[in-house]
Amino acid sequence: MTAPLRGLRVVEATSFVAGPLAGMTLAQMGAQVLRLDPVTGPVDAGRWPLSGTGRSLFWAGMNKGVKSVAVDFRVPEGQELAAALITAPGPHAGLFVDNTIGRDFLSHNRLRARRADLVHVHIQGYPDGRAAMDYAVNPRYGVPALTGPADSRRPVNHVLPAWDITTGLLAVSGLLAGLHRRAVDGDGCLVELALADVAAAHVAHLGWFAEVAEAGQDRPRLGNHLFGAFGVDFACADGRRVVAVAITRAQWRDLMRMTGTEAVFVALSSVHGTDFDVEGERYRHRGLIEAVLAPWFTARTVEEVLEAARGTRVMAGEFRSPSEVVAAWRRGAESPVLTEVEQAGVGPMVTATSPLRWNSRYREAEPAPEFGADTEWALAEVLGMSRREIGRLADNGLIRTRRDESDGA
Repeated sequence: MTAPLRGLRVVEATSFVAGPLAGMTLAQMGAQVLRLDPVTGPVDAGRWPLSGTGRSLFWAGMNKGVKSVAVDFRVPEGQELAAALITAPGPHAGLFVDNTIGRDFLSHNRLRARRADLVHVHIQGYPDGRAAMDYAVNPRYGVPALTGPADSRRPVNHVLPAWDITTGLLAVSGLLAGLHRRAVDGDGCLVELALADVAAAHVAHLGWFAEVAEAGQDRPRLGNHLFGAFGVDFACADGRRVVAVAITRAQWRDLMRMTGTEAVFVALSSVHGTDFDVEGERYRHRGLIEAVLAPWFTARTVEEVLEAARGTRVMAGEFRSPSEVVAAWRRGAESPVLTEVEQAGVGPMVTATSPLRWNSRYREAEPAPEFGADTEWALAEVLGMSRREIGRLADNGLIRTRRDESDGA
């Protein structure tokens, strides 16, 4: 079983990261996901990075396996089509994920009037409805102040949209929880999820706000040192770098054995009156530990370090660039989660399937849809419209179809 959600139909009206990730995640678990796109094209369809043909690799990567239904949301008839698709009958339908602002025809109250058991997940920027994005929310909750070199005061806003990703996956959890509730008591629900709340909550869950509230001051920057335990990067003989982490006592003891430094740390423990078996003590003496271990790493290549760590409990990992990851994948030296799909308008595209393995099997990756490729199918199969009705909508510019995309190519 690699498609546990087969039979569910979810309608999605989203853009950028969190919403499309939610839709793609559901599709990768087998749900039929209908993506509602404006007839003029998705707002994020040109987002970088771009392929050599000018197509968005971002959009193709974030929308794999869903269906594209292109409708003119600017006019009442197009709005009616969108609402009808969202609220179409069926025990495994009536599921909607959106991050829209100012589209009243997609409001929960309007849609619920058509289908009382609608499960609707609405992704927001802020709880009051204002727009937001990861790179603007992240600075508000202190993470950039803790990120970057220890000797720099400039905040570092990391490139990974962690809060967007977390929001997208929480949206999936919210939708499936709402579906379960509906199965139990028949009730629909509105689940609201704000990106800013996701960031604030998870920083708080980690204890970082409680820490500063008690200490009365911010934690200092640590560069690449791991907070609260021992972990840092080391330069190796081949000019590359590797990180070594020892959180538990067993990992620490394996790290000492691996590097032949057991006797050194026994002596240092006596000199400094500390017990390096204690996680917090390793953190307090991180600079000393780093200095003792560094010569062992600088005398070895990264591969020699990784080989030495195999069979131990030491967590070691080399620093690689994206190009090095792709090169390893081409050699067959990467996880099968990375794969290649034939993407329309792009050609062969390196991407990934779902990291969930069902009965030890990855689900086969699917490409992203061509814009409007599934409009005719959705109107016919979901709404029961005739070819003549669909033709009229297309002629009047109220929908966009695969044929329109081909004509415009």
